[in-house]
Amino acid sequence: MKFIKWILAFFIIFISTSAVMSQVLKTGISMVPRAFFGSWRVVSNLIETDSPGLFKDKGVDLWNISRENDVITLSNPFSGATAQIKINSVNENKIVFTKSGSYDNKLLTDTVSININGDNFTGFDVLKLDTISDVSGKIIKSETAKYAIKGEKIAGQSVLGN
Repeated sequence: MKFIKWILAFFIIFISTSAVMSQVLKTGISMVPRAFFGSWRVVSNLIETDSPGLFKDKGVDLWNISRENDVITLSNPFSGATAQIKINSVNENKIVFTKSGSYDNKLLTDTVSININGDNFTGFDVLKLDTISDVSGKIIKSETAKYAIKGEKIAGQSVLGN
């Protein structure tokens, strides 16, 4: 009987926690300003790194940021890369998000912090490139870079006057 009560308590806690986490996710995504979504021309300038020569000094990219239900996707037609992003925080027009991608034995994580002002944003992109051991699966090397970034909206809600 005690075991059944314990199992019931576990399921009630699990279901309650799942519902709360689902609500937190939906609330966080719904707080993202509409101005965030659309196509952005993004210029990046390297401001610091622990691995000179590995990260490029300057870059120009195209970010297409879209949302479908509770999933936000950032795609780059220049590179062909697409990633789901995780919204870390939203404070009015300041947004911090993270995206990760794996290839070979490397994991690249971007943590982006931007301030949107109309059809422009400014901010930073901190990249962390982890090399993972084929044998142990542990990180054997981490390399980082920080970029100052500027974005100009080229398509989306505010550019179209909606």
